[in-house]
Amino acid sequence: MEQKSSKKITVIDGGEPQTTSTRTTFVPTEEAKGKATQLRLFAGLLWLGAIVAQVAAIILLRKQAENFMAWVIGLIVVDLALAIIGSMLWKKSNRLDPASEKNGFKFFMQNQLGVVVAVIAFLPLIIIILTNKNISGKQKAILGSIAGVALAIAGITGADFNPPSVEQYTEQTAQVESLNNGVNNVFWTKSGKSYHLYQDCGYINGAKTTEIFQGTVAKARELKNITDLCDRCENRAKKAQEPIVEPEKVIENDSVQ
Repeated sequence: MEQKSSKKITVIDGGEPQTTSTRTTFVPTEEAKGKATQLRLFAGLLWLGAIVAQVAAIILLRKQAENFMAWVIGLIVVDLALAIIGSMLWKKSNRLDPASEKNGFKFFMQNQLGVVVAVIAFLPLIIIILTNKNISGKQKAILGSIAGVALAIAGITGADFNPPSVEQYTEQTAQVESLNNGVNNVFWTKSGKSYHLYQDCGYINGAKTTEIFQGTVAKARELKNITDLCDRCENRAKKAQEPIVEPEKVIENDSVQ
């Protein structure tokens, strides 16, 4: 029988327990879709700003104005910052409104768009730096190295190594509901890497835990990008579902004298 945790339980807004839906495929809520659209708009504006910073750096590089090295380096830093923040917002939007794996190209582009933008925002500048005949070899080495490192950082940050999908959300939600009496409800902590079916699970009731969050599978993925179900909770739920087999009663008859 589940016991109440002594830790503070915070129910995430919009992540209240949900009973089994008639839908067989995960569908994000209208609220989630709205937030995803806003995040994608902000990400697009930031990425546009990154490209503008690159264009400005190219113009300064061609004109070679006074202190152009410092200005170009500064613009590369701005370019990088905008690209990283944009990618973070874009990846968060994908956790709110994931793509389907059925369309491979769309799935790849939606989840790895940050990498594509990183290439667009830095590769032209790198090519112009390396092919510019009006700057010295030392200047090419400095600027090329900085821009190359920035491209690598932006690309790694923009890549999603565990991209969300409609199919993944559907499978994970169905798993939780099948183990949780048809209810989509899990628990997790701020630093945890798994979500749990029981709030009194020992893994989330340690001395370092001060607060436990409660919500749906989608909320755990949206807020903490958690995709793993606690093995201990899974085994406990399966055991709880096993039928109770009562031992057969042996009736002893008195022998007839």
